[in-house]
Amino acid sequence: MSAAESHILPVYSPPEQIFVRGEGSWIWDEKGDKYLDCIAGIAVNAFGHAPPFLVKTLTEQAGKLWHTSNMFKVKGQEELAAKYTRDTFADVVFFTNSGTEAIEGALKTARKYHSANGHPERIDVIGFQGSFHGRSYAAVNASGNPNYVDGFGPRLPGYIQAPWGDLDALKKLIGPTTAAIILEPVQGEGGVRAASDEYLRGLRKLADDNGFLIIFDEVQSGAGRTGKMWAHQWAGVSPDIMAVAKGVGGGFPMGAFLASKEAAKGMVRGVHGTTFGGNPLAMAIGNAVYDELSKPQTLEHVNKVANQLTQALESLKDRHPDLVVAVTGKGLLRGLKLKIDPKPIQGKLRDQKKVLVGVAGDNVLRLAPPLNISEDEVRQAIDAIDAVLAAQMAEAGA
Repeated sequence: MSAAESHILPVYSPPEQIFVRGEGSWIWDEKGDKYLDCIAGIAVNAFGHAPPFLVKTLTEQAGKLWHTSNMFKVKGQEELAAKYTRDTFADVVFFTNSGTEAIEGALKTARKYHSANGHPERIDVIGFQGSFHGRSYAAVNASGNPNYVDGFGPRLPGYIQAPWGDLDALKKLIGPTTAAIILEPVQGEGGVRAASDEYLRGLRKLADDNGFLIIFDEVQSGAGRTGKMWAHQWAGVSPDIMAVAKGVGGGFPMGAFLASKEAAKGMVRGVHGTTFGGNPLAMAIGNAVYDELSKPQTLEHVNKVANQLTQALESLKDRHPDLVVAVTGKGLLRGLKLKIDPKPIQGKLRDQKKVLVGVAGDNVLRLAPPLNISEDEVRQAIDAIDAVLAAQMAEAGA
């Protein structure tokens, strides 16, 4: 079907391929062509396509119970919340259907905290330039990207953007109405940029000294993607609220926001809710994914192949200095910052080499492969990128 015939709202611009089947790190289109998937639904398919343990989990649960609503307790919610709180800073969890919903709940929780403490004037949420927190109206205001905000009417009050990675600039924006800061430990859309451990520690001290909360958006960087369960754990700091999604569902739509008991003190009966969030199907998958992520060998493998990928990307930078500026990101959320628009490179990798990658801001080619990608598959991806970059240089010199 041509774009002119499609009845899909034209807010996306997908290529012509239509994928119909996947297995592990590989995906097939309707013509039968096979592709190496190094973007995994943008860090969603944590264990690749149709992993047998999740197919089994989903099939078994689908034969039992799909939905009851949150009028009733859901056993899977209680089980997964117990695991999340056991292993993190958090005391309470609210399950959602997506990362955007998790962010929305996190923002509400932060403001409600100050209201419960007798300071309803503390509404300012400081985000960072280059950030992306989802597409709801509060989320796009928190991100501040004009491309996502303009044309939708007045901007919401209480959302401020700070320069990325500049603690001194951030300090100047903090005041008596500051409620929270919201930050991705590794920015995805903004160029796959990892915040330094020192910067995250500095944020924690600023929050503690000034009485505001920290929200970490781990929607893309969490669920084992950086080699720890959550990316902020590398810095040895904890947020007050955390939003998660993408990889926590292994390809099934689910998310959550987690909070300390203190930060969540304003979230009482009736102030927030969801119809589908935390449904039995999603919770069966969420528990199975978290159990798999929690096995020591899972993160051992992530760190092993992440080290291989990082070294290989650095080698590409050395081999193609006229095209590659830097290797960015952390773990298996990596970027190759180019001197040119990465979209043509992305297209050539897809159409000529049958390798799927993403792009991000600041001219970055983005890689977020399945966590269980093999070393041989990493080599195949690197060889393909190397060949396309070499061809690009040859073409430019012709």
